[in-house]
Amino acid sequence: MTERFAIYYAPSANSSLWDRAAAWLGRDPLTDQNIEGTVAGIDRNRLLNLTQSANRYAFHATIKPPMALAEGTTIAELRAALADFARRQTPFSIGHLRVASLDGFLALIPAQENEALQDFAAHVVEEFEPFRAPLSARDLAARLARGLSPRQEELLGSYGYPYVFDEFRFHMTLTDRLPEADHVEIAAAAQAWFAPEIAEPVLFDRLVLFHEPNSGHRFRRLEDYRLGA
Repeated sequence: MTERFAIYYAPSANSSLWDRAAAWLGRDPLTDQNIEGTVAGIDRNRLLNLTQSANRYAFHATIKPPMALAEGTTIAELRAALADFARRQTPFSIGHLRVASLDGFLALIPAQENEALQDFAAHVVEEFEPFRAPLSARDLAARLARGLSPRQEELLGSYGYPYVFDEFRFHMTLTDRLPEADHVEIAAAAQAWFAPEIAEPVLFDRLVLFHEPNSGHRFRRLEDYRLGA
């Protein structure tokens, strides 16, 4: 069994943004329960077809990407390190979020650049690098086959993921890559659905540990680590 752990940002599981996102994706990763019903006037089955990967990874922003644990490290040690790290941090504002299209998929992204967010994400990547097992040759080849820039290949080799540090872009994925025929309608529905929740600035106040029990399985929300708590 190849299990992986990821350190994400996700809003409080008691927040309306989390509830809206879970309804949109059709699953609550805290309970792993599917959610039925029409969302923003879109048939549930149709929406599920457009969010299969987003559903599996759950509503989040990647900070430290999914990783198998390095030999000699344990989940208990990772939890303790996360608790200690989070206690030493201070919450900060992400600012307002907006619905955007990134390479054909929809996501919530900050409306403005945020240097504090970029610095914090880089700090997390470095801090928890000792817990990351190296990528297998197969996973490395699969990543390289997607077509990366020289800088992204460098980051992949050093940190197991091409989109960290200067290549990092905070985003909370809402769909998979959309067919052109669906894009305008789904984007409008997402804007309407999330508008009440992104009308106010979002506070980055926690890191959340997620778990994939085996390759290809759905990620579950395990534990929250409040910054400064």
